[in-house]
Amino acid sequence: MSSTAQIDRLLADLRAAGPRLDGATRLVFEGVGERDVYNVSVPFEAPGLPGSRVLAGRVETRDSEQSTVVFFTEEEGVWRPVPGAARLDLQDPFVFTVHGRLYLGGVEIQAPDVGDPSGELRYRTIVLRCDHLTELVPVFDGPWGMKDLRFGELPDCRVAVVTRPQGGADGRGRIGVTVVDAVESLTVADIERAPRLEGLFLPEEWGGVNQVDVLDDGRLDVLAHIARFDDQGGRHYYPITFEIDPVALSWTAPRMLFERGDLPDGESKRPDLRDVVFPGGRERRDGRTSVICGVGDAETWWVSLVD
Repeated sequence: MSSTAQIDRLLADLRAAGPRLDGATRLVFEGVGERDVYNVSVPFEAPGLPGSRVLAGRVETRDSEQSTVVFFTEEEGVWRPVPGAARLDLQDPFVFTVHGRLYLGGVEIQAPDVGDPSGELRYRTIVLRCDHLTELVPVFDGPWGMKDLRFGELPDCRVAVVTRPQGGADGRGRIGVTVVDAVESLTVADIERAPRLEGLFLPEEWGGVNQVDVLDDGRLDVLAHIARFDDQGGRHYYPITFEIDPVALSWTAPRMLFERGDLPDGESKRPDLRDVVFPGGRERRDGRTSVICGVGDAETWWVSLVD
């Protein structure tokens, strides 16, 4: 089996299945100047703003990855910053609810020290409790070198934690899963010893989970991504979905939802990022399942799927 066989098989199944999109809409953002907004969270109801639809978005200039997370609300089809809301020096925000509380996570980037030629860029996942958009309380700092931590409340009130270790036997990134009592009791040791889902990705592929929905029987219905490089160094990201049993550490066969070529042409941060689709979350409204995603590291799209 070649190193690209997994993605090639998923792509072949996707293309053979026929129409998969019921529509696609690019989100319009204002109030951020010439900066791009992408890799956003799924919309959520914010504390103190009953009935609101708020999303957190990664905001940055086209020539930089110095990102700020900004909260937006929609009015007449345009998303604008929430007045007075906090702004966070993070990337790739996500939200989840556990034990009735709203949490926001994102990726913290730490640049190497000036004058240190051996220094490398470091990153880790930060989780904050969101009691109000003006003040978020840090509750957990993940291990350096790990993005894509995600969380889901199980029927017994424990918390499933999905991880994405990298390096060594984990290669460019695998998926792990563990169960803890609460977000606030989570430790870096819990994350590092989380069992991996062996064989889900091939050695030259990588992936991570973007959203966890917990089924009534405790299985995790996950929205995720799978990715690879091409021979020229271009990145290719695809949204997938599958189910995980966090106790048995088993999973169902992944299914690809759509690919960049299914969407209208648009902008990208760089040519090597043109084929990147990074799913931020999904929701079901008006009988349709829709995925909100960053595209080309420059745009945000709502993609409505054929059900």
